[in-house]
Amino acid sequence: MRIGTWIMVAGIFAFLGVAFGAFGAHAFSERFGEYEKGIWQTATFYHLVHAIALFAFAVAGAAIPNAVGWLFSIGILLFSGSLYALALSGVKILGAVTPLGGLAFLAGWIIIARAGFLLSRTGN
Repeated sequence: MRIGTWIMVAGIFAFLGVAFGAFGAHAFSERFGEYEKGIWQTATFYHLVHAIALFAFAVAGAAIPNAVGWLFSIGILLFSGSLYALALSGVKILGAVTPLGGLAFLAGWIIIARAGFLLSRTGN
C-alpha cells in the first residue's frame, strides 16, 4: 500500500483505540468488573501502541517493508479485537484468538529489527 494509505489506516486505528479506551473507562465502567477492566485496558494499550507504531512505519516509508503494516493491522484486529470481545461477552474461548494477534505483532517487530540491521550495515 502507499504511504498515505498506511497513515490513514494508522489514524483510523488510533481514533478507534482512543474511542474504545473512553468507552471502557466511562460507558462500561459500571458493567465491567476488575477482570473485564483489566482485559479492556490491555486491549486498548496494545491497540494504541501498535496504531502509533503503524503511523511511524508509514512515515518511515520505504525503509520498512510493507508486511509490517499488514502484520500490525492483523495484530490489532486479532489481539485487541478478541480481548474487546472477551471483555464484552465473557466468552473465554475468544481468548484463544489473542495469541495469534500477538504473533502478528511479534513478526512485525522482527521485520523492523531486521530492516534496521540491514540499514545499519549499509551505513545508514
